[in-house]
Amino acid sequence: MKRLDQFLANHGCGSRSEVNTAIRRGRVQVNGQTVTASDTHIDPETDTVLWNGKPILNCPFVYLMLHKPKGVVSATDDRRYPTVLSLVPEAYAHYDLFPAGRLDKDTTGFVLLTNDGEFAHRILSPKRHVDKIYRAELTDPIPDSAPEKFAGGLVLKDGTKTLPAQLDVVDDFHAVITLREGKYHQIKRMFAACGTTVKELHRSAIGGVFLDSALAAGDCRPLTDGELQTLLSQI
Repeated sequence: MKRLDQFLANHGCGSRSEVNTAIRRGRVQVNGQTVTASDTHIDPETDTVLWNGKPILNCPFVYLMLHKPKGVVSATDDRRYPTVLSLVPEAYAHYDLFPAGRLDKDTTGFVLLTNDGEFAHRILSPKRHVDKIYRAELTDPIPDSAPEKFAGGLVLKDGTKTLPAQLDVVDDFHAVITLREGKYHQIKRMFAACGTTVKELHRSAIGGVFLDSALAAGDCRPLTDGELQTLLSQI
């Protein structure tokens, strides 16, 4: 069972105070009856809730594909920089979203935003083998030994051992990296361990779902059913 006002706020109908006002004004019906008490408890699985005459489907979880630009941090709150949540449209403001995995402030690309904690945990777990694909531009030529080192798992400067990863060299200064973990500044530190420096880094895919090429930097959209099923099939 769930409070009516909480249910409506979680489904993007407004802030808790806005929802409470609407309920008091008779704009909400439960199973055909107008309800004016915000603390009314409902069963989201069986009760029919109408908001201004329109049914509210029980879809408590949201999954958004965000094209993160540079200068934005993958956090829910930051005192110095804008966060990925600052790019989310107002319609999703009441869903308590958070990034399922982080990108560095100057790294661009696919960030998955959700309010489904279990889903995020599984996506991020190295045991689930959910691949993340990145494109990197380097300041110096990629050493010939780098692909083999990536494949064997690298020991970073602080002694951290990474899981095996795939490095596909495009040319002397560009590469595609596939890995299934996300340690702090991991790709930059892996290349540093090989003797070169990352100039630009972009995440292009998570778990077989590629960043929509039509999605401009700073924009986001819900995952399609097919994209969501692709991710769910791996976790």
